[in-house]
Order: sequence, then structure tokens, then C-alpha cells
Amino acid sequence: MNFVREKNTPLMEQYLNLKAQYQDHLLFYRLGDFYELFFDDAIKAAKLLNIVLTKRGNLYGQEVPMCGVPAHSSESYLHKLIDLGFKVAICDQLETADEAKSRGYKSIVKRDVVQIVTPGTVVEDSLLEDKNSNYLASIVKQNGEYAIGWLELSTGCMFYTRVFVFANISTM
Repeated sequence: MNFVREKNTPLMEQYLNLKAQYQDHLLFYRLGDFYELFFDDAIKAAKLLNIVLTKRGNLYGQEVPMCGVPAHSSESYLHKLIDLGFKVAICDQLETADEAKSRGYKSIVKRDVVQIVTPGTVVEDSLLEDKNSNYLASIVKQNGEYAIGWLELSTGCMFYTRVFVFANISTM
């Protein structure tokens, strides 16, 4: 018998709602002791991380691609994805399964994105390159003056200067 699910499971509904908010990120979705990735995220990550691509059931007659990494060793996988230029949204469980059950028979564990990791916002020592700086810069124009500020995110060092320009800097 070929079963076609016409409705999302609560878990998949939760995943899809979160993914809709972070469409341009790979979503590391915590399921127990693993971070799972689904659909296109799973296909990309499995290839890039050299991990097994599997499936998690069917949705509307289509297999749902899935891959995962153990939560306890997720940093090495994150490091590789960041080095490749990806943005990763980390979705963690905000309660235990027992806490979810206490809310009701079919309650799903609450989850939400707790961290965004990108090549420009890495501050975790384990993900930083020892000899590389991570600068975030901003330029503001006000009353014919430009203010330029930059911050080295991993050390917290901040620099700024004002620039008086007679020519229009936007034409440079």
C-alpha cells in the first residue's frame, strides 16, 4: 500500500515554519542527540560534509531528504560550512520531551533558532581561524561628512574615523 501523507506531521510543520524564516540559511534542526537537515539543505550538506543522505518518510508523495550530524560533534561540521561561505541557523530544543508531554498528549518539543552563524559573525573560539580577523564595517554620510567604523568581532576591538570629502565618494 502506497501511503501519501496529505498533511504535515507536527514536527515537519514546526520545521517548515522555522525554515520559512531562515530561507537563505542551512537550518540545523535539533532532534534529540542530532542536528538534522531536511529537503534541499540536506542534499547540499550531505554532499559538502561527506555524510549519508537518507530520508524521513514521505510528504505529498515525495520522499523527504534528510541528513544529520551528532550534536556533540557539530562544531567541526559548522566550521566546514562556514569556511565554504554558508550561513547556518541553529535550532535547539527549548524543553525536554517530558516537559512537552506535560503540556498535552501530542505536544511537540518547543524549538527555536537560538544562534545564527555566518562567516562574518563567528565569535566562537572553536570556529575562528587563529590568523584571520573578522571585521564588520559601516560607512555613514551626514552633512557632507563620512564616518567609517569597523569592529573586529572576535576581539571586540573597535575603530572609527571621520572623513571630510569634497568629491562625491559614491562615484569612486
